Amino acid sequence: MSSHAPSCHCGHDHGAGPKHIYIYSPSSAVRDKAGFRRAIKRLQAMGHQVEIDADALSRQTRFAGDDATRLAAIARAAASGADIALISRGGYGLTRILPGLPYAAIAQAIERGTQFVGVSDFTAFQLAVLAQTGATTWAGPALCPDFAGTEPPDDIMQACFEDLLFGHGEGSGWRLPACKKSSTAPAPLPDELHIESAKLWGGNLTVLCALLGTPYFPQVPGGILFLEDVNEHPYRIERMLTQLHHAGVLAQQQAIVLGQFTGYTLAAHDKGFKLASVVEWLRSQLTIPVLTGLPYGHVETKVLLPVGATVELSVQGRDALLYWGHLD
Repeated sequence: MSSHAPSCHCGHDHGAGPKHIYIYSPSSAVRDKAGFRRAIKRLQAMGHQVEIDADALSRQTRFAGDDATRLAAIARAAASGADIALISRGGYGLTRILPGLPYAAIAQAIERGTQFVGVSDFTAFQLAVLAQTGATTWAGPALCPDFAGTEPPDDIMQACFEDLLFGHGEGSGWRLPACKKSSTAPAPLPDELHIESAKLWGGNLTVLCALLGTPYFPQVPGGILFLEDVNEHPYRIERMLTQLHHAGVLAQQQAIVLGQFTGYTLAAHDKGFKLASVVEWLRSQLTIPVLTGLPYGHVETKVLLPVGATVELSVQGRDALLYWGHLD
């Protein structure tokens, strides 16, 4: 495990033949069509067969087509036989169509080897599939923006994506931020932590909270919950964490792992209230470890995480590792 940068652990042959990637749009409409085309060409240049759903660039108001159109696209992705079904982008739109998802077909596709990959609004799909079928999906990149930039994709993100394409990466490691000692802060994390077996689940905090109390919110006692968000001020993040805490969700977990919370602006009247304040408060409310710094979220450098898989979590000093290679 790297001591300074996030990493993926694979050990498989990345030289195997081209893979079949299916691109579809289950949420918001693609706005950057030039970036969309650039991303397709980038995946093709990597040697892969890229199949584009017939409605990948459809639009109705802010959505990638009406609800029926997007449900049909999901069904085609499940029937595609692709190695990876990759969303074009996140945004919003999946929560409103969760009752109509073809859950049996999605679970069968996963059993046959199709890996469903996405981020942001895709959390709704992932948690609903986990709640309804128990199947594993992957929190990771979207076509746009992760492969759509004028510059090459982030090295770590691409390495993790290739791990999944060519052999199901076995784990991800990262460096925990240094903890500042404070007379009022909870006790720092122990130098060593080992959770031998737990189900990994989570994703975008806002989307996850929106599913609480519905049939699409998984019941995962003894799990490891990872969370991230974008454009949410720390007080909103705290409010959502408070909702999960009051609902009894957080205390049921073996650990909480916080990813990247980006895109917000602090105000003068915050008077020192910031994201670190939220983390400190959360640790004061729980007896389980709350880890930070996971390289996942609305950021270029992101690892891929198996939502619904059994994982092992270990911490030595500031080195953290989530490992799933031999546990399922």
